[in-house]
Amino acid sequence: MAAPLLVELLTEELPPKALVRLMEAFSRGIFEGLKEKNYLAPGAEARPYASPRRLAVVISNVLDKQADRLVERKGPALTSALDASGRPTAALLGFAKSCGVDIAKLEKRPGDKGEYFVFCTRQKGEPLRPQLAALVEAALRKLPIPKLMRWGGGAAQFVRPVHGVILMHGNKVVPGTVLGLKSGNKTRGHRFLGKGAIAIAQAKDYEKILQRAGRVLVDYNVRRETIVRGLDAAAEKIAAGTEWMLGKAEELVDEVTGLVEYPAVQTGGFDKAFLGVPKECLIISMQQHQKYFPLADKQGRLLPQFLFVSNMKLANPREIIHGNERVLRARLADAKFFYDQDRKTKLIDRLPRLANVVYHNKLGSQLERVQRLEKLSGRIAQLIKADMAYAERAARLCKTDLLTEMVGEFPELQGIMGRYYARHDREPSEVADAIEQHYFPRTAGGELPKQPIAVCVALADKLDTLVGLFGIGLIPTGEKDPFGLRRAALGVLRILIERSLPLDVHELLERARNQYPREMLQHALGDPNWNNVADTVHLFMLERLKPYLREKGFEPDEIDAVVSLNPKRMDQVLPRMKALKQFRALPEAPALAAANKRIRNILRQAGGTPADKVDTGRLIEAAERKLAEAVQALDGQVAPLLKSGNYTEALRRLAGLRPAVDEFFDKVMVMAEDASLRGNRLALLNRLSKLFLNVADISRLQS
Repeated sequence: MAAPLLVELLTEELPPKALVRLMEAFSRGIFEGLKEKNYLAPGAEARPYASPRRLAVVISNVLDKQADRLVERKGPALTSALDASGRPTAALLGFAKSCGVDIAKLEKRPGDKGEYFVFCTRQKGEPLRPQLAALVEAALRKLPIPKLMRWGGGAAQFVRPVHGVILMHGNKVVPGTVLGLKSGNKTRGHRFLGKGAIAIAQAKDYEKILQRAGRVLVDYNVRRETIVRGLDAAAEKIAAGTEWMLGKAEELVDEVTGLVEYPAVQTGGFDKAFLGVPKECLIISMQQHQKYFPLADKQGRLLPQFLFVSNMKLANPREIIHGNERVLRARLADAKFFYDQDRKTKLIDRLPRLANVVYHNKLGSQLERVQRLEKLSGRIAQLIKADMAYAERAARLCKTDLLTEMVGEFPELQGIMGRYYARHDREPSEVADAIEQHYFPRTAGGELPKQPIAVCVALADKLDTLVGLFGIGLIPTGEKDPFGLRRAALGVLRILIERSLPLDVHELLERARNQYPREMLQHALGDPNWNNVADTVHLFMLERLKPYLREKGFEPDEIDAVVSLNPKRMDQVLPRMKALKQFRALPEAPALAAANKRIRNILRQAGGTPADKVDTGRLIEAAERKLAEAVQALDGQVAPLLKSGNYTEALRRLAGLRPAVDEFFDKVMVMAEDASLRGNRLALLNRLSKLFLNVADISRLQS
């Protein structure tokens, strides 16, 4: 018989940020366990549930007993099972004995290597009842729980103490013990609105019973949708166009959904005087500390009101609202105090105190770091023709807000508060904006620094971080990247590529390395040659470049064709990639790619370093003279195109070499016995190959 199966763990409050992950893993683990043991009928589906005090799943079409199944056990081959006279050997007799049957009960099966004996038997299906508890325990052991805890005097362990277990198949309790608790059919509802123990009569009615009798919306998605609708309605009630989706509101909705079981959205307010504090401070104070939703009008100006999600619906929520307003008032008063106190000391006056802030115990203080950034930012400003004095000033001030009370309370505001304080100190707007934007992009796809001064400081900051941490051997491994070096590398790449900056990234890395005392990085990567630092970081950045280009829609072999050349000018990468993609669509492309692959193989097998200067006097075959003339002509045509960055036209013209290349390989023996002829032909091929390598290694294109 197939019926719905209910499994519930009644717990103490679960971690809200991990609730969805736990719910999905719990449901998947039990479903997969039943599937593996053949307890699922066709059409079986899992419906996961989770609230702050429970994990549950209802799985449809679960069998109360496995279907009987035919089991085949393979025995010895016919050649080893019978002797020359056809009598059973010890191998066959032993196999029959292990199966507990006579030889006459064995069957023969044809196989790839001849016939063999097999024992077939019908195995009766096992009932679900004695297996279910073990299946649930196995699923619990696989949950993504970094730290387990014990409770009471038992040995059971889970992410939070468990106080009840339901195992129900249809309308029957499946007896068993999970985490030291015997299963039953009773649960509990809302901690305050529930009516004590609630009996579940049918597994399929679990959600309805909990909502009606327990005042619990146990479906996570339903609860989340209820919260979002409530927030929308409450915001619209204040004024048309009022927005609550500010800052990290999306993440906060997920967290709040994991904190409440019976949500009700309420509206509170605070004194308008607090609006004088930067809105980022107010938003993060409300969201991070209180789990409130700040509000803004159509113009994006913060309103002196907020929304919060209560865990119960009351006819008169006045006391709940007043209590939350009182708590928020204290929080905002702290923020205003920090803001007022911080503005009493200028950022530039805080600079010497950075000497007491350790950047890294092997890389010195934040003051030493700022001094490096100042020099590197100034040099980058010279290269991109930005204001050098502004770039150096922004770099000098970019870390000073780390010493403010506000950033000490809210580290996420570093850079943002620096901008506000710099404007209060009457620093130039370019300097103030650069203090905030030098952290850009904050995420993999985040916003890039907008103005040139910010670009200079952002590049300097990330390059210094990469070179310094690589230089002391803190290289990301596997999934571990505690210092965010992958994000820093991608940030440098994106700035150079998307801002089209004509800078040599390897040269920038060398300049960043040169800002450090030689003895600080001389043992980088276990090699006393500190030159390796820039090379290693460059290769690391090229590895980060590959997934970036894949997201842009380029094929792996196209990416390999460009990145394998170890490009240093990142502003040229996308134009090369686009040119290569267009070249690939030309009818000549497959033949030229194959020819280039052949050329690379020939040059590799020849060994040494081939010359690229061709002696026209030694070109004795018409086909090689024709190819040399074509290469010579195109060399002059392609050079200005490459200089101007017109890689598409350069490759289009190089595609015209195909007839000459085909004829050359048809009629000319490259590896001639005469060493001078052979060397000259290798030089011709090397020169031809280099024409293409100015754009990409097309030999890496797959047919």
